[in-house]
Formats: sequence, structure tokens, C-alpha cells
Amino acid sequence: MDKHPKFAVVGHPNKGKSSIVSTLAQDEDIRISSIPGTTTKNRSFPLEVDGKILYELYDTPGFQRARAILAWLKKEETTADKRADRVAKFIFENEENPKFADDIQLLKPIVEGAGIVYVVDGSKPYGPEYEAEMEILRWSGSPSMALINFIGEDDYQEEWKKALNHYFKIVRVFNPMNASFGQILELMEGMAEIKYEWRTTIKDSIDALKLYQRQKIKNSAITISDTIFHALMHTKMLHGNLTQSQKDKLAQEFKREIEGFESGTYTKIASIWNHTKLERNIKKSSIINIDLFSKESSLIFGLDKKELVKNATIAGAITGSSFDLLLGGNSLFLGTTIGALIGGGGVLFGIDKLQNSELLKNELLKKTPFGSRKVSTIGPIRDLNFPFILLKRLIYFTKEIANRPHANRKKLSIDEDLLFSKEWVDDKTQNRLFKLHLNFSRLKKLQESKKEYEELIEMILLQYIEH
Repeated sequence: MDKHPKFAVVGHPNKGKSSIVSTLAQDEDIRISSIPGTTTKNRSFPLEVDGKILYELYDTPGFQRARAILAWLKKEETTADKRADRVAKFIFENEENPKFADDIQLLKPIVEGAGIVYVVDGSKPYGPEYEAEMEILRWSGSPSMALINFIGEDDYQEEWKKALNHYFKIVRVFNPMNASFGQILELMEGMAEIKYEWRTTIKDSIDALKLYQRQKIKNSAITISDTIFHALMHTKMLHGNLTQSQKDKLAQEFKREIEGFESGTYTKIASIWNHTKLERNIKKSSIINIDLFSKESSLIFGLDKKELVKNATIAGAITGSSFDLLLGGNSLFLGTTIGALIGGGGVLFGIDKLQNSELLKNELLKKTPFGSRKVSTIGPIRDLNFPFILLKRLIYFTKEIANRPHANRKKLSIDEDLLFSKEWVDDKTQNRLFKLHLNFSRLKKLQESKKEYEELIEMILLQYIEH
């Protein structure tokens, strides 16, 4: 026998029942439509984590003939303790009656033990036609709660609350299109109160869901870290004397491969957060349509010149400090000063080269057993701003995906009000990120640097994703 709680999401047609199931079950396969009657049979959607079902939701058709059903139930005088049996008898006697097909599908999971989540549209006025539905649900004797959804702009929630409080122990406002993770947990806490026997199980499910959320954040951090790591180490080379046209082609191939790293990461992140169908719309998203190597991407996601010069100074200081060590300290730190100046001045030139797609091109002579051969190479990318541009694009995407309810099927777009401020991380974190980027591109301390980088990315994601 299944021990996990089950809930039938029921109500009038076209009130957002399927959207609520989709968000609570974290399932994007549920068909959502503004056309009444889209759902014609009840269908089960369990939320499963690590092989364990936390709870199960039934998406159901809307009530069609509530008044006729209530009249049938009342044909025989019945005491309160026999009313649930009367509802079960109605289903048994009318199961093959096409007149009540939708209503039977709605009531079946309830008489089989599912709790009731009754959904109404708080943007429409309350009317007495809903009372027959609520009375039938009360006759079932199943534990129940009501949710006020808002499909339109108007607000009639106060009159709805007055009516719903007569029929349901718990009444909540819940919009599945913009519900946060915290609001989902609050709703689960409400579900735990409608039946005492479910309280411990649902509390355990809440704890499991929190752990699941943290694991998805961690997995996202690892995925982002891997992408930055490989992008900053990436190189391409060709042997022989290349024409300018061949060099340009090599540069374009290099760019496409880096863009492929980013595109593949978007798909992986979407999968981590159970938004795999959204993959179809990823390339239509405005965030993806902004060329990774464009000036626009740099302006939106990159660091400003002041931050870049500061970071470049650090880069130069790191390079110059090696010169100081070679002189045993007798340079009076001249190397650090020169390195800082070179770093601070060179970074702005590097940005322009990257934006104009003129990636770093080197030609060198490589010794072989048969003499020397000319080799043209591109990469690793030395531009100090690039890893921050790529990183912030990936974090922004992850933030949008992670905080998106599964009922929301709209394509991703950049919301100017939600873009990162210049203080997206504190100076200490930004400096650590910067130094780790340098380690990646210089192939230094790779294993320990990558581990620290993953931890930093996870810490940043925790700022932007509810957990």
C-alpha cells in the first residue's frame, strides 16, 4: 500500500488546475491550455526524489454537472456518516454514463483516498454556482483545502475567502505561474495540516525537497565551473603558413567552439532543473541571441572599466612579483609596479580585440624530428573580462531557470530590472574569481583551483536561488 500523500486537484474548468499540478509536481509534461476541457481524464503526477515519491497529484477534468450530481446524492436521505458511501455509489452506478464522464474522472481519486485541493479563480467574482461543487466535495468526507489562483487582473479574493471558509479548513492564495520555492514549501505545510496522519510524511517531504534544491544548486555550480574551466583552457592550432583568410577562419571556429560550450551548458542546466522542454526555446531566448563575444554582452554582463583596471593591476602585480622573486628582493618591487602598469593598461586593449572578434593569434616555430614547422595558435583567451561575461551569463540563466515554476512555459527573456548590479558579488569574492580565472588560463594549481571555484559559484547561486 502506498504511504505517500495523494491530492486530487479539482474545480471548475479552466481555473488553472493543470498549472498548479505542473508547478507542485515540478513536471513540464502536463498539458496547459486556456481552452476549457483540455483535461478529460484524471492523470497521476508523482514528485519523486532519489527513487522515493514525496507526494502524488492528480490532474482532473473540471466539474461539468455539479448540480445534477448533488441532486442525485440528495435523492435519498443520508446521515453525515454515510455521505462518502453515497458519493462512491454515484460513481459505481454512473461510471458508464457519458453524461457524467468528466465528473466521474474528477471524483474517482477522491473516493480512493486522495485529499482535495479545490482551485478557484480569484480574478472572477464568487457565484452560487460553485456551491454545488463544494457541497459534493464536502460529502466525500476527504481532507481538503482551497487555493485561490489569479488568472486575470481583478481581485475578488475577499469574497472568495468568506465563501470558501465555510467549506474548507485551509484557504490559501497561490499563483502557479510565479510561485517561489518558499511559497511551494508553505503550501506543502498547509497540506500537512489537512490530515493528521500525513503530517510527519509531508514534513519529511519538505526536508527532502530542500535537500533536493540544494543538490540542484550544487550540480549547477559544478556544471558552470566545468564550462569556465574548459573555455579558459581552450586552444586551437594549425600547422604551416596560413593566409589571413585562414587565420580568420580559425578564429571563427574557435569562437563557435566556445559558444558551443556555453550552449551545451544551458541545456545541462535546464535538465538539472527539470526544464528539458524549455531547451526547444533556448535558442529563441534573447539572452542567447546576444552574441557572447559582442560589445552588448560585455556591457550587460561584463565588469566596468574601473573594475577591470583594478583586476588587471592585480594580474600585473602577480606577473611582476615573479620578477621580484628572481632578483631576491633587490628590485625594490620594481617588477610588481611594472607588471601592474602593463596589466592595467593592456586589459582595455584586450576587450576591444575580443569584441571585434580579433582573438589572440600567435605564430611560433615548433621543433619537430624533421626540422621546424610554423604553427598558428589561438587561445587560451587572455582577456580579463571574458570569463566574467561568460560566468555572469551562465549564472543569470541558472537563476532564471531555477526560480521558474514549471507551469511557466514562456520563453526566457532579459528583464532589465533583474540584471545584476555592479555589486553582484563582494570585492573579496570577485578578486578570488579573478585569480582563479588566471590560474585556469595559465594552467596553474588546476585541481585545487577548480574545487575552490565550484564552491564560490555555489555560494553565488545561493544568493540568487531560493533554497
